[in-house]
Amino acid sequence: SGAFRGALVNLQGEIYHRVSRSLDGQEGDAALELAYDVIDELVALAEVPLVGIGIGTPGLMDTVNGVVRWAVNLGWKDLPLRRLLQDRYELPVYVANDCHAAALAEYTFGDHSDVDNLVVIKVEHGVGSGILINGRLFFGDTFGAGEIGHLSVVDGGEMCRCGHRGCLETVASARALVERARRMAWDEPESLLSELADRPEAITVDTICEAFDAGDQTAVELVQEMGRYLGIAAANVVSVLSTRRILIAGTVRCFGDALRDAIQQEMLQRSLAMVAEGTEIALSSMGPDIVI
Repeated sequence: SGAFRGALVNLQGEIYHRVSRSLDGQEGDAALELAYDVIDELVALAEVPLVGIGIGTPGLMDTVNGVVRWAVNLGWKDLPLRRLLQDRYELPVYVANDCHAAALAEYTFGDHSDVDNLVVIKVEHGVGSGILINGRLFFGDTFGAGEIGHLSVVDGGEMCRCGHRGCLETVASARALVERARRMAWDEPESLLSELADRPEAITVDTICEAFDAGDQTAVELVQEMGRYLGIAAANVVSVLSTRRILIAGTVRCFGDALRDAIQQEMLQRSLAMVAEGTEIALSSMGPDIVI
């Protein structure tokens, strides 16, 4: 169902305290209140003066004005998040798209001294990407650079929350993966997925990872299918940007080389070989703290 995660971090990047709140499908004002709840708790835990608040939020983010133009999965539209937080906490506030923040984290703290251009595809509740060109984040003129989650990959596919059908998020997000696994567990009660969870509704990404590691064929098929769809997105990225490295971040990193290989194979089949063969698909070195 997704979660809001926060932390108290010093200027060297060391984490002192963590706070997490499950979203449970909340959106709009309820999701905003949950964000306040996380920050309130962190502010109360601070034992030294705070110098600022940084937010990585899903959605189209006007970073100049600190406004969330549209966060599909949170139901936020034209939300002046920076102003609301500055008024409430009286601290400097920095707001970015979460995938842009993830790309910046990887470029800054990862081992990428050999590249100036980098794309990070983050797969969690939704799917998005952050793009660095010549060592600088690329937002696009309308702040939508990297919004690959709403690239249509299935003609006449499932309806997406954005209003279109067959978006990448409907088939390759962690949420889509879990929904598909739950349906398959109903249909195949003898599968390891069914054994590992009390009931299909209890299946999570962790359950699928456990089944996958044990060689469960259902889980393997799910991961390969997800990889194929992410490979379509990677082919689009490579065809437009011709970057040497694309990293996969988020909860699906647990599927390791199998996911990476499936993405790479599909990317090679769907883009100019001479270009795509120069692009490495790799797993992000950052864990769940990548946006923080």
